[in-house]
Amino acid sequence: MKVLPFTSRIVLAGLVAVAGTGTVAAQEEYEDYAIEPIEADPWEPVNRAVFSFNDTVDRYTLKPIAKAYDWAVPEPVSKSISNVFNNLGEPRNLVNDTLQGKFHAAGIDTARFLLNSTVGVLGVFDVATKMGLQRNDEDFGQTLGAWGVPSGPYVVLPLLGPSTVRDGGSRIPESYAAYWYTEQVDHVPTRNTAIGTDLVDTRASLLSREELIRGDRYRFVRNAFLQNREFQVKDGEVEDQF
Repeated sequence: MKVLPFTSRIVLAGLVAVAGTGTVAAQEEYEDYAIEPIEADPWEPVNRAVFSFNDTVDRYTLKPIAKAYDWAVPEPVSKSISNVFNNLGEPRNLVNDTLQGKFHAAGIDTARFLLNSTVGVLGVFDVATKMGLQRNDEDFGQTLGAWGVPSGPYVVLPLLGPSTVRDGGSRIPESYAAYWYTEQVDHVPTRNTAIGTDLVDTRASLLSREELIRGDRYRFVRNAFLQNREFQVKDGEVEDQF
């Protein structure tokens, strides 16, 4: 089964988690997830405050821009933009697959990157998927989890969204491998344009997912995020906790 990637993009992680959880359990069970207590959230009062801040930022800034983008940009163009940024993320998948000993997946990621960067015109067209090479979504947080590092408590990071102590710390080394890292793209306007476009395009793709949220928005996103992360770290070999 495929899940949407865990991402450090601003205020998007919660919605990505909600979307990803749909691959783990039936969507009609989501409402139950929203009311189940989670022991992994000892900092809930602080997390709720940060969640509220992030939600407000999203509601009054990013979401309106994403709606305008979704209205103005034709779907084929938006799909091509998403393909380009997915292709830029393939080296990250390759590195983390290798660190986890997933050499077959690493080979697929390598083939995907080479095919989409050449035949796919710098990733504009996802020819690799059409050839049966399915995209993997791996990050350093999953690698640490595969190495046995516990996730630690759930934490909501300002602007960055849902995370855990382990995953939050993994963002630091991952930032050096990102396409927008200063030494790779030293032209500031170009780098900022790429980051902004990636952000808005990803947010626009998640607009339809919000209707899945039920009940207490904070608990729903938290439970969905934690379940999705466990599913990703364990490659789907998890027991239903709910």
